[in-house]
Amino acid sequence: MAELEDYERRFRRAGLPLFIEDYSAREDVWTRAAPLFALVFIGEMLGAIDLDWSFLANLAAALGGLAILLGAFGLLNLVRGRPFWSLPQDVGPAELAAFVLVPAALPLIFGGQWGSAVATAVVNLALLGLAFGVIRYGLVAIVRWTGGRLFEQLAASLSVISRAVPLLLVFALVLFINTEMWQVFSRMPDAFLILVGVLFVLAGSVFVAVQLPREVRELEEGAGAAGPPLETRQRFNVGLVMFVGQALQILVVCLGIGLFFVVFGALAVGADIREAWEVEREDVILRMTLFGEQLQVTEALLRVSGGIAAFAGLYYAIAVLTDTTYREEFRDELTGEMADSFAARAEYLELRRQVA
Repeated sequence: MAELEDYERRFRRAGLPLFIEDYSAREDVWTRAAPLFALVFIGEMLGAIDLDWSFLANLAAALGGLAILLGAFGLLNLVRGRPFWSLPQDVGPAELAAFVLVPAALPLIFGGQWGSAVATAVVNLALLGLAFGVIRYGLVAIVRWTGGRLFEQLAASLSVISRAVPLLLVFALVLFINTEMWQVFSRMPDAFLILVGVLFVLAGSVFVAVQLPREVRELEEGAGAAGPPLETRQRFNVGLVMFVGQALQILVVCLGIGLFFVVFGALAVGADIREAWEVEREDVILRMTLFGEQLQVTEALLRVSGGIAAFAGLYYAIAVLTDTTYREEFRDELTGEMADSFAARAEYLELRRQVA
């Protein structure tokens, strides 16, 4: 029914696909991702090649790999009662297993490349997980919906920003001009630097997420009174919208503070100071002249500014967690924004009952 489909498109655009009744992974997630999976599936014929082989040998291996992929895909279609060359309209466990295992078999068949086979299987599994999260929970629509309201939400939270950021900048400035800070981040291995960034992100995410169950219930009471109670999966979907909205605010604060310290460091921490501090990673990323003076943006400066920005994000996440005024303002604004979606859900469910 066209009217029901209009409601369902509206829920998807608002980042709330789980408001759709009978929403299933088999019919609504994997089938929508099938064209992407098919493109990746065919592209993985390159898993049959070996850089130590000649061009003609690699060409023959790639064509042979393509034949194996298409043949396996076609045979699976025949077993499932579909035409050999059809794109499946119902993607189930058999298709997903073939997507992971068949391309991973090519490096084994052509050269016994166990490492490439395992890597292919892991990448395909990760792609399945990513596609499931993005499509099932409407992550792209959530980012688009919350991003369109980001600056309105930042304006609404101006009070907490005006209290948190100045104090944060004072602490950050003290850290930034600290010799040990530069030495630690300039000498840290790349892998450890990434792990530290992930650690800050995880800690900040925990601080943001810890309040979400209670706030989702309060949001439902304020905006969803017209319809029946939400199911657990639908509450999770609403909580994800709230999480992404707050995470984008934190990200903007992080980027702003990181950019501030890149500029400040280029102006205040010159090459002679970095040499006295025994700073490593002095590769120059950007060089410019201002008022006759040489300014440099180095890898070390980006590392230290990124570390300060990560710390700032964690601090801001804690600040918004403990500031009741901010959370009430954020929830009240979100209640107004999502009231239409909750009202549409009540109308949608009533229409489904009438149709049934």
